[in-house]
Amino acid sequence: MRRVKWIALLFRLPAEPSRHRVAVWRELRRTGAVPLGQSVWAVPDQPMFAEAIDRAVELVARGDGDALVLDVAGRGPHHAAQLEATYTEAREAEWTEFLAQCAKYLAELDHEVAIAKFTLAELDEEEHSLERLRRWHRELRLRDVLAAPSAPSAGQALIACEAKLADYTDQVFHAARGTTESGP
Repeated sequence: MRRVKWIALLFRLPAEPSRHRVAVWRELRRTGAVPLGQSVWAVPDQPMFAEAIDRAVELVARGDGDALVLDVAGRGPHHAAQLEATYTEAREAEWTEFLAQCAKYLAELDHEVAIAKFTLAELDEEEHSLERLRRWHRELRLRDVLAAPSAPSAGQALIACEAKLADYTDQVFHAARGTTESGP
């Protein structure tokens, strides 16, 4: 079993104003940190995560709070596995949400084809939606350093979205030129 090293952030912030607590929470969530308790978060000990923890510490300081950053590991195999499982579950939840959004995107494209909505404005909107999915996939892949089980399915779903958009794009351009797919 691999031994993953972790960075833990423990912090205290005044209850008010709550915007400081929310800013720290958002930074940690965006990074992929997992909550271990109230104001206790952990990430794998890797440079990209260390930088994010540093940003969170700065946010805590701006809110007149105190932060403590620790290098940690599970005390034994069971605790190490528990930390890894907690982190992997968080990534798995993100991949599951991503897969659901891909399914919605594919259904949206199917709907546009079914109602023959082959406009350049709709194509532009669908291209933006696909770019958002691509960006989200890149961010998730960077955070998923322990390889959650749904990651490969998410990659395949993104490929399916790209292929479906390519087909839709062809249909939009055929419609814009006033041709059918088998036409001139």
